[in-house]
Amino acid sequence: MRTVRSWFRDTTGGLPRTFWYLWTGTLINRLGSFVLVFLAIYLTKERGFSPTQAGLVLGLWGVGGAVGTTVGGTLTDRWGRRPTLLTAHLGAATMMLALGFARPLWAVATGALLLGMFAEAARPAFGAMMIDVVPEKDRLRAFSLNYWAINLGFACAAVLAGFAAQAGYLLLFVVDAATTVVTALIIFTRVKETRRVSAAPARPGGAVPLGALRTIAADRVFLGFVALNLFAALVFLQHISMLPIAMGDSGLSPATYGSVIALNGVLIVVGQLFVPRLIRGRSRSHVLALASLVMGVGFGLTAFADAAWFYGLTVLIWTLGEMLNSPSNATLIAELSPDRLRGRYQGVFSLSWQIAGAVAPVLGGLVRERAGNTELWLGCAAIGALMAVAHLVSGPARERRAAQLRPATQPVTPVTAVRQPAPQAAEAAATAPAEPVTAHTPS
Repeated sequence: MRTVRSWFRDTTGGLPRTFWYLWTGTLINRLGSFVLVFLAIYLTKERGFSPTQAGLVLGLWGVGGAVGTTVGGTLTDRWGRRPTLLTAHLGAATMMLALGFARPLWAVATGALLLGMFAEAARPAFGAMMIDVVPEKDRLRAFSLNYWAINLGFACAAVLAGFAAQAGYLLLFVVDAATTVVTALIIFTRVKETRRVSAAPARPGGAVPLGALRTIAADRVFLGFVALNLFAALVFLQHISMLPIAMGDSGLSPATYGSVIALNGVLIVVGQLFVPRLIRGRSRSHVLALASLVMGVGFGLTAFADAAWFYGLTVLIWTLGEMLNSPSNATLIAELSPDRLRGRYQGVFSLSWQIAGAVAPVLGGLVRERAGNTELWLGCAAIGALMAVAHLVSGPARERRAAQLRPATQPVTPVTAVRQPAPQAAEAAATAPAEPVTAHTPS
């Protein structure tokens, strides 16, 4: 018992109060994140759209998210974390209701586009605020705790949404909007602005240098990592777009899909807090390579699934890969982001999820319709294997880049201190979206 208490204290103790307000907002928001989980089923079963049309709507959600993360990253650095978060959450709640009442395809598509824009504009601000308030030495467990909250909410939401959908799909949109408003209220009443202006002379236009985007565009190591995350997201997001359609073709109900996909959140809730100890001291490149391989195997096995238990097994396998991947991504991005450009770096990284959100459902729908269900999932397995090799090759360059940034990110104020973590003090999730969100992308 004492060992359990000691582990709990080591995992949760000493984190700043602002972090716990953000954590609470994340949990509440995720408990109501019904819509994205069931949007593909809603569009095809309730609205009668084809898989290609459903993929188009989900793709427009991703296009809006790409715009949102880009604008959100800029506003995070120039306007501030708190006002960006408030605007994004209130806008997302409004558009969630609008999407629920939309009927024609053009209205649904427009609603999805605008909802994606507002919902994902919060991601860079949230990520930057988390890095602002949590000291470097505590980021591994802080990101793990936040990722745990995301998946606890997701696991509950997936099950509840399956039953709520039986009472009427509009209820999904209403509850999702309500929890988003509650999250905005927590930020408004409890969270102060965390952005700090550097003591270095600012250029005209604010604290962010005028050449910020050029700086990011020239950072090949960072952009290479973003590209790898894009391919991971293309595979991972098939669980939202094509997996429910595949399960429907196998004669399984929306409630069964909700229960099966909830296994993802349950496994993460049970095991994610133990992952930091498991990967501490190990090569990040090896961890990310293994994660990519395991995720590829899990999604690849979906090609042969024909029953609920088999689909559940595939979810459990790729979830293990997700659990290894997400912590590594979160703290590695923190290390590769100069503090003065933190919001924009977060925005560009989030952009990979939004591009995948736009492309994955459309590409998945086309491959499934023209090549077949088996080819779609085996293609996911092939991408996972190629990514594993790419992580092994590119890992050393990322570690050198992180080492180079350490002196440059010694802070001008204690709050924004980013003494970059040693390689073994790696990672933790989200965001998420999103990953989404998205790993699971935020709603």
